[in-house]
Amino acid sequence: MIAAASLDLGSTSIKAALMDASGNLSCIVSRPAPAINGQRGRYESDALQYVETADQVLAQCLADTNPKPPLGLCSQRSSFLIWDNASGQPVTPLISWQDDRGASCCDQLHASAGIIQSKTGLRLTPYYLAPKLSVLLQQNPLWPQKLITGEWLAGTLDTFLIWRWTDKQYFITDASMAARTLLMDIHQLQWMEDLCKLFDIPRSILPAIQPSTGFNLLLKNGLTLQASVGDQSAALIASLTHSCNEALVNLGTGGFVIRSLKSGEPAFGGYLQTLVFQNRNQPAQFAIEGTLNSIAAALAPYPVNACSLQDLATNDIFCLAEPSGLGAPYFRSDWGLYFSQPVTHLSRQQAASLLLEAIIFRVTRILEEFHRHTPLTGVLLSGGLSALPCLQQGIAQCIAVPVFHLQQQEASLQGAAMLAAGLTVTSRTDRQRIVIEQTNDKLGKKYRQWQFWLDALLKSPVK
Repeated sequence: MIAAASLDLGSTSIKAALMDASGNLSCIVSRPAPAINGQRGRYESDALQYVETADQVLAQCLADTNPKPPLGLCSQRSSFLIWDNASGQPVTPLISWQDDRGASCCDQLHASAGIIQSKTGLRLTPYYLAPKLSVLLQQNPLWPQKLITGEWLAGTLDTFLIWRWTDKQYFITDASMAARTLLMDIHQLQWMEDLCKLFDIPRSILPAIQPSTGFNLLLKNGLTLQASVGDQSAALIASLTHSCNEALVNLGTGGFVIRSLKSGEPAFGGYLQTLVFQNRNQPAQFAIEGTLNSIAAALAPYPVNACSLQDLATNDIFCLAEPSGLGAPYFRSDWGLYFSQPVTHLSRQQAASLLLEAIIFRVTRILEEFHRHTPLTGVLLSGGLSALPCLQQGIAQCIAVPVFHLQQQEASLQGAAMLAAGLTVTSRTDRQRIVIEQTNDKLGKKYRQWQFWLDALLKSPVK
């Protein structure tokens, strides 16, 4: 029996699935998301094309399903747009979380970075909605009034879809998505007037914040939306839920290393304090999060599938593999896709091995810092890139904690469906222990050298 359906609004693909009462997914449909135009730090795509593709994916998934199950939605975090309230036509493209146009705003607010992090759990960076929207409003002086009067609306991708799906009746977002804007106090679960003033964004233009579950919204397509949450939150829900002893490494368009936090426990060491989700009438659930930015884009041109553990640590070249800048806990936009030495003499496979090393080393360092703070009993790998044997083997060799690969790769789809159906994870029977097939003794040594190299880079002034 089908317990729920889910839709995952990803950066590179849009997916839908059905889930039974045991948590098993079926009828998975996936299509590429509209191409992102990334030029001069701007990452944009066609918002209407995105919505049309999402509608098609969901309709195809549900074509032979009757009665219609409750729907869980998960969305890429921080991507947003402005649209016309009367026509529904976008005023801006869909502006990706990867977009860098908010950098000047972050520079201006540098002195307020501490208070922003204490209230939001996030570092002040251009990845989030507030800096980008602030710059747009400053550059277009007539826009704020159009938003204040309601002629135009602004919101993240989930808000836009829910507004369209409900015939403009609901202008809302959930707590987990609102928490990725730099405008919400994660402790009070509401937009914060002082933060809005810092970014010069009128609080009145923001959507209403709802708990992540219990939506009960009848949509135009006949479905009932029951839950909405950020994509990485959904992946964590499907994999760990309340376990604080394990960490999830979700490797897809970006990389996310997440561990649940105990009630009242803060994040540490510059890592993000992530609001995972909030059940209606219950306290929000939090996690600590380290991030790797745009790693799929770094790997895309290279034959990464051909690389093995033995291809790693064959030279003394170090690498960073995050084209849009280093993520948490560093947040250095000046260091992204970078090699310590020229690589023009290397083959494409050798270059691919260096990029894979960089991902392995960044993940390992985050896990080691989590483990030193409170010992881990296991690490779970999920996401499309986690299927690469080289990444599996490399992480398993570098971190002194058991590593498991989740056979169900669509963790975000599963988590969104579980929220919609009211299910929780009690145990994961689909985890497969990563056994190191052939030890690469050089990899651990190179990892230690890479840490010294990275630390030296991070001590250098911002370029």
